[in-house]
Amino acid sequence: MDRTPAAISLAVARGLPWKPGRSAEAFIDGDLEIRFTPRPTDGPQKPHQRDEVYFVAAGSGFYRVDGTLTPVAAGDMCFAAAHAEHGFENFTEDFAIWIIFYGPVK
Repeated sequence: MDRTPAAISLAVARGLPWKPGRSAEAFIDGDLEIRFTPRPTDGPQKPHQRDEVYFVAAGSGFYRVDGTLTPVAAGDMCFAAAHAEHGFENFTEDFAIWIIFYGPVK
């Protein structure tokens, strides 16, 4: 990377272009990919080929990974190893998440 990107506020992130059920690109550099979605899919997601970290940006709900359901709210962090079954469930209308993919495809 040859420059430091500007900070992205929650308000700016909510304005990034995205498709329902998908996420918007916020930053990509090498093996690091940061995405944002103001409305994730409710329920199981397709397992990914890379490790993944989520930060709950707003709202609350439940995070399921490998069969364990945990309540989550703004400020919480969640992890899903590559190929793990995971997803968010029963979340509030204002629920939004930052998604960080990193490392090589596994």
